[in-house]
Amino acid sequence: LHTPMYFLLSQLSIMDTVYICITVPKMLQDLLSTEKTISFLGCALQIFLYLTLIGGEFFLLGLMAYDRFVAVCNPLRYPIIMSQRVCLLMVLVSWAGGSLDGFMLTPVTMSFPYCGSREINHFFCEIPAVLKLSCTDTSLYETLMYACCVLMLLIPISFISVSYTRILITVYHMSSAEGRRKAFTTCSSHIIVVSIFYGAAFYTNALPHSYHTPEKDKVVSAFYTILTPMLNPLIYSLRNRDVAAALRKVL
Repeated sequence: LHTPMYFLLSQLSIMDTVYICITVPKMLQDLLSTEKTISFLGCALQIFLYLTLIGGEFFLLGLMAYDRFVAVCNPLRYPIIMSQRVCLLMVLVSWAGGSLDGFMLTPVTMSFPYCGSREINHFFCEIPAVLKLSCTDTSLYETLMYACCVLMLLIPISFISVSYTRILITVYHMSSAEGRRKAFTTCSSHIIVVSIFYGAAFYTNALPHSYHTPEKDKVVSAFYTILTPMLNPLIYSLRNRDVAAALRKVL
């Protein structure tokens, strides 16, 4: 499993694991406790880590599409193009891009005065739910944040679209049915994960406020902060012969 694809998958697994640790333990504590409270610093830390990891996963899933493009379209040159240096650079870009989002939005969000109700109608400190408690007009900031999130979605989605367009063209010109099957198997897990993750992210960050209600937001947030990170390892493991073979060997 010491190949570029599995190195990138290991980083995705780290992001998913930390992602769940940010929200689920606190949510379970609140469900079992009568005092469902979080400190100001704890809320700020939760927002920062959440933004960093969701941003990092945006970029990583986009860059993983390039890895699949090289594997299908340039299989003989794959070890040279996807060198260790390139893989490390892809991971660093993903983490740095996510961290930049966290460093930009967290301080501004927590700088607004919250002089009214302190009750967050959510199971964790998500920015839209926190901003509803502010006693000042946050519409300009919300518009800028909306533009920032849409841009963060468009960059990796454009990367994914170009990569898979090239992959489809290559697969279309393949004469071997076995080659087409292998190409589909190589890309199917990534396509499933991307569809689930970006679909939920699109609802949260790109749809206008008129489509949002607190109940819907909670369901969608639970979907991509809890369910998606749980599904990712299963999707990549159960649909992957190499992982299944390695697991049998370990057992």
